[in-house]
Amino acid sequence: MKKNTLRLNLIAIAITLIFGCAKSQVNRVVVPTAPTTPTAKLIALPSGWKLNTTATTGFPDGIELYTFDGVYDGKKTKMFCLAVNPKNQAIEFKPVLSTTAKKLSDFNKDETGKVLACINGGYFSVNQSFSLVKYNGAAVLSANIKVLNRTYNSVSTAYYPTRAAFGINSTGEASTAWIYHVGGGNDLIYQYPTPNQNVEGTAPKPIPTETFPSGGAIWNISSAIGGSPMLLRNGNTEISDVEEMISINNTTSRPRTAIGYTNGNIMLMLVVEGDNVDAGYEGMNLVQLAGALKTLGCTNAINLDGGGSSSMIVGNQLLNRPGNTNGAERAIVSAVLVKQR
Repeated sequence: MKKNTLRLNLIAIAITLIFGCAKSQVNRVVVPTAPTTPTAKLIALPSGWKLNTTATTGFPDGIELYTFDGVYDGKKTKMFCLAVNPKNQAIEFKPVLSTTAKKLSDFNKDETGKVLACINGGYFSVNQSFSLVKYNGAAVLSANIKVLNRTYNSVSTAYYPTRAAFGINSTGEASTAWIYHVGGGNDLIYQYPTPNQNVEGTAPKPIPTETFPSGGAIWNISSAIGGSPMLLRNGNTEISDVEEMISINNTTSRPRTAIGYTNGNIMLMLVVEGDNVDAGYEGMNLVQLAGALKTLGCTNAINLDGGGSSSMIVGNQLLNRPGNTNGAERAIVSAVLVKQR
């Protein structure tokens, strides 16, 4: 009798183990892992902006592309922003100048080494640059315009504007400034806390020097690109187009290009598509441009050449439709390249 009881107990235990294991297998639910959506690492993206990882495939860390295609400030808007960590030794910030005007895609193609991205540079006429171009501590390739003529008392009169520029020093720190090339040459660049207070139609202010405007100091940068006007200064919108004596359809919607940086020293290069009637992209005025930069966390920024010149290439792909005739690229004389070392 005891043997039968033991046998029955063993059978019961075996049945329990078998059904317990089966029940465990039936109740186990395998939940598929959802695909991870990549998130921006360099800045916090505001609403409407998206991280584009396709165009930057194979790029080193410290560079990201963001896109916006939606409604901004009540109108249809398309924007592209490239964020770059200038302290990353694998990435190089290189402003370049051409003696003859050529398309941004040609700047990209003609450059030796690996170009990751590029945007158009500053102002020009035919084959002459009116904006600063300086690279890697060498002599200035082109100066910000030092003198221009405006009518005063019915007479063409010389004015001496301090115009905006963006630069990177030898350690990768970004800065913006109102600058002037002091003295007879172009290599001694002074920065000023405020621009020379010129106003068209009034008497011109003196030529900027080491002591005027007040608070000036040597601008210690290694590479730089010039433009106009200043857009953001220490987190505040500060559009100094009047003092810089620049008129570029400031209050109308146009294609725009800007460059600046965040409090975290992340360089931002922004291009806004415009003059694209068929697609409904008008572009922006300067106030809207400064506002768009602020939403991206930019605290200091300058305006570069816009209109038909505004272009951005990332990974050999022209991202925006240029605002030139039929969307063709405009030939320009300066550009900003982001290269892989």
